[in-house]
Amino acid sequence: MTLSELRYSWYVLHTRSRFENVVNEGLIKKSMEVFLPKVQVRSKRRDRKVMIRVPLFPGYLFVKTNLEPVEHLEIVKTVGVVRLIGNKEGPVSVPSDTIDSLKIMVKGDNTVTTGTRFRKGDRVIVVHGPFAGVMGTFARYRGKGRVIVDIEALGQYAGVEVSEEDIEILPGILS
Repeated sequence: MTLSELRYSWYVLHTRSRFENVVNEGLIKKSMEVFLPKVQVRSKRRDRKVMIRVPLFPGYLFVKTNLEPVEHLEIVKTVGVVRLIGNKEGPVSVPSDTIDSLKIMVKGDNTVTTGTRFRKGDRVIVVHGPFAGVMGTFARYRGKGRVIVDIEALGQYAGVEVSEEDIEILPGILS
């Protein structure tokens, strides 16, 4: 691709864990167009029940750039940036229509959910409720906010139904 062919498009930017806001602010300070979709959720802390705004896609945000080498370098040098998402040919752009749709979705007060929080086979740990501390394998979604976690004991599996909010992916373990 030559410099004359470069045009501005949206790209997905992968960030370090919980660095979405840091990267967002860093790119804004560099006068770049950035979009960090956030949704309102109830805080999971036991001592308070407040509504907080969290990233819709944890670990990711969108940046509009023409991938000019100098600008590309400025993006990846920003504190907290891991990489631009793409394939072997380079970063892959996201259609502007998709970004516009996301902006409309997060603007309202409606609940927005994503369907890829857990995948079959993910190693998880139950962090709240009567099964707190139990480790298992995510099996499937079951109804609104409910999931099935398989727990292995004595070479056999037992499935337990828990709230989706009560489990987390075990850090450092890839499925």
